[in-house]
Amino acid sequence: MTTKTTPPTPTGLQLLSLVKPEGVLEISLVSVPTPTPAADEVVVRIEATPINPSDIGLLFGAGDIRTAKLSGTASHPVVTMQIPPAAMKAMAGRLGQALPVGNEGAGVVVAAGSAPAAQALLGKTVATLGGAMYAQYRCVKAEQCLLLPEGTTPAEGASCFVNPLTALGMVETMRREGHTALVHTAAASNLGQMLNRICLKDGIGLVNIVRKPEQAALLKSQGAVHVCDASAPTFLEDLTQALVATGATLAFDATGGGKLTGQILGCMEAALNRTAKEYSRYGSTTHKQVYIYGGLDTGPTEFNRNFGMAWGMGGWLLFPFLQRIGPVAAQALRQRVADELKTTFASSYSKEISLTEALQPAEIAVYGQRATGTKYLLNPNKGLVLQPENIET
Repeated sequence: MTTKTTPPTPTGLQLLSLVKPEGVLEISLVSVPTPTPAADEVVVRIEATPINPSDIGLLFGAGDIRTAKLSGTASHPVVTMQIPPAAMKAMAGRLGQALPVGNEGAGVVVAAGSAPAAQALLGKTVATLGGAMYAQYRCVKAEQCLLLPEGTTPAEGASCFVNPLTALGMVETMRREGHTALVHTAAASNLGQMLNRICLKDGIGLVNIVRKPEQAALLKSQGAVHVCDASAPTFLEDLTQALVATGATLAFDATGGGKLTGQILGCMEAALNRTAKEYSRYGSTTHKQVYIYGGLDTGPTEFNRNFGMAWGMGGWLLFPFLQRIGPVAAQALRQRVADELKTTFASSYSKEISLTEALQPAEIAVYGQRATGTKYLLNPNKGLVLQPENIET
C-alpha cells in the first residue's frame, strides 16, 4: 500500500521554558534533532495542540506576564518575564531546567518503527498524550496514539484527552463516591460545555456556576438546566435552590482561591437543611465534598465553617485518577471520547497561532489570562511549506 505523506525534516522547532536563578523566566524556541523512532515508536508531525490552563502553569511558571519582553530573532524568538521574589521558592525544583511544554496534541504520523503496530499508523491522523507537544515533531510509543476517525482533522482531535477525560473523570468520581449530581465552576469553558453535554446525555443533574451573564446565556442556549451567575446579587440563593433541585453534594472547582469553594459547601448545607426532618447541632450528616482541580484564582482559599461537620475539601487531578481506576476503566473512557469526538467532546478555539506567534507578548497577554472564550490552538507547523512524497508502507 502506498500512503502519501511528508517525511520529517532533520530538525524541528521546540518550545522550552526555563527558570533562571536570578528570578527570570525564559521561554525560547530551539532547533532540536528529529528523533529516529524505535521499533514500537512513531514520529508525529504536530499540527494542533491546545493551550490548556495546565499547560500555561508549566509554560509561565510563576512569571509575571505583564513583564514579558521579546528578544531573539524572527524565527527563534525569546521571551523573558520577571518572577516575583516571593514566588521563587516555589520554583526551586525547576531552576536551570529547560522544560518542554504541551500535554496533548494531534497530527500526522510521518515516520514509524518496524513494529506492525507502528507501521499501521504511518500516514494516519492521530491524537496523543505525552507532554512536549509544543514542537514540530514528537516521537511517542505507538500505543500512546489514538487513531482518529476517518475525516477527523488534527484540530478536531487536538483536545482528545485532557478536557474530555477530565469531564468524564468527574462523572466517574461522582458515581464511585456515591453522589448523584454535580456542581462545576468556570462552567462556560470548553471543559464545562463538555461536562454539560455529558450530563444532559446521561441524565445527571448538573449545577453550572459562571461569572458573567453572557456565560450563563451561552450554557442555557446549549440546554443547561441549572446555571448560577456568581456576579448576580442573588447568587447564593440561586445556588441553594439549584442544589435543592438536583441534590448535588459533590463539586469540582476550577478557581481554587477566594470564597467560592466555601460558598458551595455552605449552600449545600443550606439545601440539605431545607429538607431535613430534625435539627442537629452538628449539621447535616450527608457528606459534602468539593474537589479543587484548578487555580484560576491564585489567592488563598477562604471559607467560613457554616456547613456542619460532614464535609471534605481536597485536590483532584486527572492522571492520578486514571491510575486509580486502572487501564481497563481508563480505556473505556478513551473509547467514549473517540466515539463522540465531534459531538459531546467537540472543542472550540478563539484563535490558531504558530510557535513564533505564541511568543509574541500581545498574544501572551490574551491566552495567558486563561479566560473563558480565549482558548488558543497552537499549530507548530503553521506557515511551513511541506513537499509531499510517496512512502512505501
